[in-house]
Formats: sequence, C-alpha cells, structure tokens
Amino acid sequence: MGGCCSCSGSFVDKVYDLECSCKHYIDYGACKHGGAGVMLRGSSEFVSMFSQKGSKEVNQDALTVWKDFTGKKDTIFCGVFDGHGPLGHKFARSLREKLPSKLSASIKQSQQKVVKHTNDTDGSSHSNVYVEDDQNMSFSSWEGSFTRCFNEMDEELIKNIDSKGFGGGSTAVTVIKQGDQLIIGNLGDSRAVLCRRAHDNHLVPVQLTVDLTPNIPSEALRIINCGGSIFSLKEQPSVKRIWRPQGARPGLAMARAFGNFCLKDYGLIAVPDVSYRKLTEQDEFVVLASDGVWDVLTNSEVINIVASAPKRSMAANLLVNHAIKAWRRKYGSKVDDCTAICLFLKDQTVWTQS
Repeated sequence: MGGCCSCSGSFVDKVYDLECSCKHYIDYGACKHGGAGVMLRGSSEFVSMFSQKGSKEVNQDALTVWKDFTGKKDTIFCGVFDGHGPLGHKFARSLREKLPSKLSASIKQSQQKVVKHTNDTDGSSHSNVYVEDDQNMSFSSWEGSFTRCFNEMDEELIKNIDSKGFGGGSTAVTVIKQGDQLIIGNLGDSRAVLCRRAHDNHLVPVQLTVDLTPNIPSEALRIINCGGSIFSLKEQPSVKRIWRPQGARPGLAMARAFGNFCLKDYGLIAVPDVSYRKLTEQDEFVVLASDGVWDVLTNSEVINIVASAPKRSMAANLLVNHAIKAWRRKYGSKVDDCTAICLFLKDQTVWTQS
C-alpha cells in the first residue's frame, strides 16, 4: 500500500503487521478514521498468515488481509496471489497492493442506492440521498464488482510492464466475509477450502473454488475456439497447458490468470469465477492457499493440519511447513512457494474448547 503508514504491535498470541488504507495511524489494528487495517503477515484474533519461499530465487507469492473492509466492522477481505513466469513476483505484489482498494471502492459504490426526494414546497427540485444497503446487496452486484475490478486490474497491469513481463502473470484467490456471508472471487489454480464440523464431530472439507485449468471442458472449449492449443509436456503428462499456435512458449497450466498477455488472444481470460456461501454454526474456518500447498496436500489433510494447531497464530505456519516437507519427500530439492491464510469463523473461546 504505497504511501500508507505502518506499525506493528504485539499481543498475547497475536502479531500484527498493519498498514492503514487511509494513511492514518493505526491504534491496535483499528483505524480511527474508518480506514481498513491491512495485514501483510502474522496473525490476529481471527486470521493466521504465512508464506515461505521455495527453491526459486524469489518468493513469487503475496498475501494480504484487510480488517474492516469497505469501512464495515463485520467485513474482512483475504487474498492470496501466486505469481509465475518473468516478473511473477511483481504481478503478485501489485495485485496485493491495488486490487483490494479497487474492490472496496467498487463495492461501496454498489452498496449505495439513490433515493430521490421531492421538495414539498414547489414540487420541482430534487436531491439525491445515498443510503447504504450492504446487507441486501444482490449476488449479481457482488459478481459485477469482482468482474469489473479484475478486468480493470488486468488492464492496468499491461500498462506498467515491459516486454520481459509479457509472459508472466499471477493467480488470485480472494474471499470477503461479511457477517454470515462469504463471497469468493477466484482466478487460476490457487484454492479456498472451508472446514465444516459434522454432527459426529468429524471435520469435512468443502472446496469453495474450482481450479481453473485447461482440464475443464468449458475452459478448454473457449481456448480452442480462440485459436489456442492445449497439450502437456512430456515430463508433466498430467498437466495440461494452454499454448499459442504451433506450441510457441510459454505454456500456462491455467485457463484464467492476470497478465500472461501473450496468451490473451488465445483463450486466457482474467474474468473471475465468483460464488456465494452463507455460513452456518457448523463452519469452523476457511483456508486460502497457493497451489504450492494444494499440489502436495489434499483438502482433508489441510483442514486437519490447521485444526491440529495448538494456537490459531501457529496454524498457517504449521500448514506451510507440512507442505514444504511434503514437497521435499516427493520431489527432493524442487519446492514451490507455499502461502496460506487461515480465516477463523468463530471467536477464540470456541476454538479453544474445540
């Protein structure tokens, strides 16, 4: 968040690394001027975050959490961005810094409806009064805000890269929790999974997003219709990739992504898959993570690792460490960047009892 002031504070089992989205001082994670508290790492009462570089030279993942998103006390934004290709880390960081503020502004605009009042004195003059209507915002409005902001962000990215970055890009998995509502916006193959506690106390994973890859028939059809090619490398026969005609590199294992402008004429799009879920008492937490985690751990393994953490503040760190070890067991020195956000849906006392 360029130009924002930042501060850090330590509490029992809580570590904040916060910035103020409205450029004012943050007092214990809350901006006195109504701006969102922006977390870049660490943990808070409801969130645990962690990212670790793999075997690459630089960590191409980025993550952020915005508390009091859109200025609402019951609203929180979480986002994980997984860069790839040349300058992938710059794509991910740019998304972390700019996408949440764009989305917040768009949602605020959608939440306002104009009510016209007629002046009783002469019956001719009118004034526009903006009334906030966030709790009744339709799904189509949420979807419109996500789609509009993702497209605007993609257009902005292309204006700020050189030829070296033309083949790079980033995924994005984002979640907005507003009261008992979850709105999910996904682009690429990062993933969000919900943990539910069944009546027999068994933990059940619920995948909230679809991995948007060329393996999906509808995605493949769009790519083929746009003149793109789909095939796998010999060394990765199970991974289908989108290619330019005649197999010109780079090949991308995603059907949707920010950037990768060399593939945008051949079926790659930056349109997010937006979905909605109403939370219940059985819902425990949500895990957002880059594909470095999901490539080596199943959904069930992930939620059980998070649930096994002795403290919430340790959950994301524990999960990423398990993923790193799984990479080393399966692939030796080859390790992907691993990033995770654990968003807890109940207060601390309930988690401790569980």
